[in-house]
Amino acid sequence: MPLLFSYGTLQLESVQLSTFGRSVDGWPDELPGYERSEVPIDDPELAVKLGKTRHDDVVPSPRSDRTVRGVALEITDAELASADAYEATFHYTRVAVTLASGKQAWVYVHKPS
Repeated sequence: MPLLFSYGTLQLESVQLSTFGRSVDGWPDELPGYERSEVPIDDPELAVKLGKTRHDDVVPSPRSDRTVRGVALEITDAELASADAYEATFHYTRVAVTLASGKQAWVYVHKPS
């Protein structure tokens, strides 16, 4: 089963239920070599719906001591495809990373539209 590292909304049970149809088991982990960032929400209707004007993001850090805390989620291949569809609506793409635990995982990062 693939691992998905979440630093944002995919940690929320409501998002998991709407995206995967179930709550997903996960455990704390960290993403080394990255740091938190934000990107503007360009769609005013979406900003109102979400109640915020910026999305969370992670970007590679020039500092090797930086890490992003989050949760490693164990999901199925079909659920990974559902996560791809969910994140694509916000202009994110999936990349492979190695977590602090040494486990391989996927993480979503913003891609310019």
